[in-house]
Amino acid sequence: MPYEPFFNAHHSPVGAFASFTLGYKGASGGLGIELGKPADENMYIGLETEEGGTYQAFPFFGDTEEDLARFAVGNDQTEGDQSLITHFSDEEIQRDFNAGTDTWRAGDLEFTIYSPVREIPDPEGGNVQNLKDTIVPAVFVEVTIDNRNHAKKRKAFFGYQGEDPYSGMRRITSSGIQGIGQGRRTAIVTNDAAAKAGLGFTIDKVLNVEHEFNLGFGLGLCGAIVIEAEANEKKTFQLAVCFYRDGYVTSGIDTTYYYTQYFSSIEEVAAYALDRFQPLIDHCRSGNQLVDGQKLTDEQRFMMAHSIKSYYGNTQFLENNGKPLWVVNEGEYRMMNTFDLTVDQLFYELKMSPWTVKNVLEQFTDRYSYKDTVFFPETKEQHPGGISFTHDMGVANVFSDPGRSAYEFAGIDDCFSFMTHEELVNWLCCASVYVSQTGDEAFAVKHKEVLVEAFNSMLHRDHPEPEQRNGLMGLDSSYTKGGAEITTYDSLDVSLGQARNNIYLAVKCWGVYAALEKLFQKLELSDLSREAGRQLRSCAETITSEMTEEGYIPAVITEGNTSRIIPAIEGLIFPYFTDCKEYLKEEGEFGTFIQALKKHIENVLKPGVCLFEDGGWKISSTSDNSWLSKIYLCQFIYREILEFPWGEQEKAADQAHVKWLTHPKLSYWSWSDQIIAGEISASRYYPRGVTSILWLLEK
Repeated sequence: MPYEPFFNAHHSPVGAFASFTLGYKGASGGLGIELGKPADENMYIGLETEEGGTYQAFPFFGDTEEDLARFAVGNDQTEGDQSLITHFSDEEIQRDFNAGTDTWRAGDLEFTIYSPVREIPDPEGGNVQNLKDTIVPAVFVEVTIDNRNHAKKRKAFFGYQGEDPYSGMRRITSSGIQGIGQGRRTAIVTNDAAAKAGLGFTIDKVLNVEHEFNLGFGLGLCGAIVIEAEANEKKTFQLAVCFYRDGYVTSGIDTTYYYTQYFSSIEEVAAYALDRFQPLIDHCRSGNQLVDGQKLTDEQRFMMAHSIKSYYGNTQFLENNGKPLWVVNEGEYRMMNTFDLTVDQLFYELKMSPWTVKNVLEQFTDRYSYKDTVFFPETKEQHPGGISFTHDMGVANVFSDPGRSAYEFAGIDDCFSFMTHEELVNWLCCASVYVSQTGDEAFAVKHKEVLVEAFNSMLHRDHPEPEQRNGLMGLDSSYTKGGAEITTYDSLDVSLGQARNNIYLAVKCWGVYAALEKLFQKLELSDLSREAGRQLRSCAETITSEMTEEGYIPAVITEGNTSRIIPAIEGLIFPYFTDCKEYLKEEGEFGTFIQALKKHIENVLKPGVCLFEDGGWKISSTSDNSWLSKIYLCQFIYREILEFPWGEQEKAADQAHVKWLTHPKLSYWSWSDQIIAGEISASRYYPRGVTSILWLLEK
């Protein structure tokens, strides 16, 4: 395997914004709902030793005595039995990590977590049984005790210490279900009649209970399910890890979780998950096929599986006034449907659940659009602008007011400024790719007016005088109040931070114009199609003309910038998915343009320019801040569109990228995006890495 085992990963239901996070040592994982980080709970997973009376466990817990000491000051119960449980040694522990399964082995214990990787049926036309199976807010666990070589029975246990001190832990012992949970929100359950569920201040108080009555002790926040294999027996136990949140869960827009239409309590979730256990875990296993059996390296397979798990941990499937509302939360920041993530997650969602793309686009159209004027930075004189879309829809379960985001801030020219042009381009990218890939021409007809408005808005942001347009963004939005627009690369220097005249955004504009030229023709808007074609060709000519003698195109043109960036090629992805592949050929109409970009990327992917010392990709020559989701996207373009071979230098890059994600001190954060000089630094616990799904399309 291309990784060390002790890194956190999400294991999440679809659309529940919940995660059973596990993998990093200590009290670093747990059962979390709507968090921007792991729950930091003690997780207890262990097995009785051969000798009996003591236990070995995976190293996912730390100090367990705080609650006991709080109650038992000054008497002989202030300490748990520290000798009762020891950790398995690192050398004993093996991990088999995949998209739908995550298996841990040590000694005679095997512990597998199953999490769904599946299409989400359109709730407005799908099969109810399939929909319930897809969105039941649970993940699944099998615990196997291999006791075949031992002459006496042995116990195993699985439990946790709840992180909320104001919500008690409880036993669940009704309707044939045994389990433990915290309040009404999280639980671990089984329907194995021989299992015993118990509570205590510390895990040893559960394992060593003398009187079964005491398993119901309610003051401690530690709970576990204890299971047992007979002598000379190998036995597998089935458990479900369940989540639930009822009532309104957001403000600004009143929404409930979609699953509450089918499940009225965590007990109902538990009963359904256990009743449907086998078909549901079979489906989780089948999710492994998404990354297995493909022509992927071990490194690619690992990164794709890891990013898929993180994506689902950030998804929120909501209901408002009887209608579905889809949200992907932005990792540790918890911003809702951040548009510059939506445009990158697009390719995964189109494969798995295309209706979610349409749903989000219509949310932006109906509530999160606005109209502005634009200005040249040197004069501040206002010119006609047009429609655009907000950076996000809110943060931390609070939907923003119509027409504004939680993020964007006026009067500045760096991080937190407006992304007006970028989000305008993103809506057009998503809409044109959606129509092309799904054939949903009714969507295009329904939103024809918005498509036209958005195109005209792009023209106005190029130049107010048609004869002076060059295909790039030249004016800033009046919403910046004299500041300057930025791009999704908000925490980088000007090489990728500034939007105006940025080569990354310019090539993205080229991709949009290519798509619109064809889409407008289909919509019988011939004049607009011709205008899009003029912009397409002008944009390509402008970019190509900026090639330097050193063989690269500056990150920001016409402003004396000398930074070199990998994402200059990023916009090539959109013609690929909008039936414009002929524009990407070196021998085609835009051959000179494509050759220029090939020359550029060839000359920047060099040590000391856009390669780190460890071989990892450095997206800007003048910044150590590199984003894995964008690297994955550009790798696809590099190999599939620009047809570069994947040699030893590129393999070394992926090995470096895996090391970034499995950093021994920073991999607490699961899949993370922003890596500064090899260290996870920001955009942590993040969903955008599913750009890796593009690798499956490579020849």
